[in-house]
Amino acid sequence: MLYNDPSPLETKVLTRRFGMANSASIETYLATDGYVAFRKAAGMKPEEIIEEMKASNLRGRGGAGFPAGMKWSFVPRTSPKPKYIVVNADESEPGTCKDRVLIENDPHQLIEGVLIAGLAVDAHAGYIYVRGEYRYLIEILDKAIAEAYEKGWLGKNIQGTGFDFDLYTHTGAGAYECGEESALLESLEGKRGIPRIRPPFPAVVGAFQCPTVLNNVETYCAAPAILRDGGAAYAALGVPKAGGTKMTCLTGHVNKPGVYELKLGFPVKQMIEEVGGGIRLGRKLKAFIPGGSSCPVLTAQEVEGATMDYDSMAQRKTMLGSGGVIVMDDQTCMVKAALRIMRFYAHESCGWCIPCREGTTWLKKILERFHGGGGTVADINLIGDIARNMLGRTFCPLGDAAALPTISIVEKFRHEFEDHLNGKPCPYEHVSQAVTV
Repeated sequence: MLYNDPSPLETKVLTRRFGMANSASIETYLATDGYVAFRKAAGMKPEEIIEEMKASNLRGRGGAGFPAGMKWSFVPRTSPKPKYIVVNADESEPGTCKDRVLIENDPHQLIEGVLIAGLAVDAHAGYIYVRGEYRYLIEILDKAIAEAYEKGWLGKNIQGTGFDFDLYTHTGAGAYECGEESALLESLEGKRGIPRIRPPFPAVVGAFQCPTVLNNVETYCAAPAILRDGGAAYAALGVPKAGGTKMTCLTGHVNKPGVYELKLGFPVKQMIEEVGGGIRLGRKLKAFIPGGSSCPVLTAQEVEGATMDYDSMAQRKTMLGSGGVIVMDDQTCMVKAALRIMRFYAHESCGWCIPCREGTTWLKKILERFHGGGGTVADINLIGDIARNMLGRTFCPLGDAAALPTISIVEKFRHEFEDHLNGKPCPYEHVSQAVTV
């Protein structure tokens, strides 16, 4: 999903260099206000940087949506232990591909954001943890890091500011579980990528048992704009309690899928019809996933009046998540959609927690049997019961990520499960085009 067809409805903050010649080079970055924000931040006190981040109302773009400035403020700057900045580039949520284009097109923006975070918490080393399947991005990042060292934007006494910072890349092995912050830290330390028991949280006991700031790629990429233009200016782009823009991955049954940078609060219907060019083949909207496959599904009726922001989605009992939008048209078999989602989570479960390990496997088997024509009436309630018994009973959110969309599909599209029992499995045309995640 390449960023190659921008929409006039976009608000370009993080993507303003996209499309420029050699946009990933340090020369292009420096010629377009690159590292200006770092210079400004280097002349500020750490608490002043954090206050700007708080004023921006930037919420973490990885999915949880926790206020970034507040998260940075939890790091004990006076701790005698070294502090670390860790970048979560383990972008594994089905439907999500926005961190990839940020790294491909503007890696120095990420580096500058990491440096700003380092100034804010007195950290002098950082790691970019990259998804296993994204290893080609390591080459882009390593080249950008080498450029930054060569030009004096990394290393000792950066640009005469007295600030030292070293940055490294680290690749995962392709595990969805390592997108969870504590499992990522375990993997970074060379151990099996399974979640830690918390508290303590990474801000106090993170990488190598030291205080750590850990955010998503998109979150760090927003920091330069916030420090350059001011937190208030960034906040004004969004909605109350959630400032700025959101990289939105518009996927599924739309005519113009792609990654678009939209203001938080952008109307969902306008996003589908104008940014995405409408539902393909003139069909109608049937189901909508706002933030990646782990989010509860919305029906076409629930989408009415909805906007792409945290509060609007919470009111509809779903989540903005990572911004991985999946649009499903009226020819989609929702039983098959539930099955495809569960196959993914059963495969990606790390196996540590029994409710997740066993629950995802049972659900996959039941849904496979059900979709294949061997289901029973009791299975419909059983699917929902198993999913609900997984909620809140695992060490990390993977169990919830598998349960929430399943519960919503069964509750909102129960009639399709009943149709399968009545001899009408996949009663829709072009079943082969059903959504895949």
